Amino acid sequence: MQPLQSMYDENTEQTYERAGFGATVPRGARPAIVVVDLSRGFTEARWPTGADLTDVVAATARVIAGARDIGAPVIFTTIAYDAAEAEGGAYAWLDKAPGLRVLRSGSELVDLDPRLPVAARDPLIVKKGASAFFGTHLAATLTSLRVDTAIICGATTSGCVRASVVDAVQSGFPVLVPRECVGDRASGPHDASLFDIDAKYGDVVALEDVLGYLAGLAAVEAAGS
Repeated sequence: MQPLQSMYDENTEQTYERAGFGATVPRGARPAIVVVDLSRGFTEARWPTGADLTDVVAATARVIAGARDIGAPVIFTTIAYDAAEAEGGAYAWLDKAPGLRVLRSGSELVDLDPRLPVAARDPLIVKKGASAFFGTHLAATLTSLRVDTAIICGATTSGCVRASVVDAVQSGFPVLVPRECVGDRASGPHDASLFDIDAKYGDVVALEDVLGYLAGLAAVEAAGS
């Protein structure tokens, strides 16, 4: 398990270790990158739903570049609602978080951040809930591609990223979360969610670790060709 943030004391660490949390997940030979909601409404501070996630976008772009070297799939998600969905009461989440109603289909808020290296072949999943898996075909897509490891990047750490990580592992995919590739509006929820993910659901690792993992797979592929 990764070192705990200063907000957690020694008793917390001992409690989690005693419970048997924090084992390392296996890493397969067929990873996929899932980029959760790095849309302009979340990555730009000028929107009330967003924050300045410039560093997160840049770090995620490096992971995507590493994935391209081995032909690993890169899948993007965004949240978008049409007018009826946003105001019609169909989604209980919008009653709890009404600020998300501004994420309207066709608006620039739901466009992927233009600094991301998106390719024409990359799937874009439009979702309505927090998890990238809920109500979408993501699990089926990963299975059809024979993916054995999900590398999850995106925003926000305490919301859609955490929900997606939980559903990924529940769908049978070991998860890596490069800590430089996820971001939130506030540090407290961000740190708490990374702790929780690392303890129970996936491995929270350094960006360089993930890049090294991808480079190692590229070297193996090159040696076998």
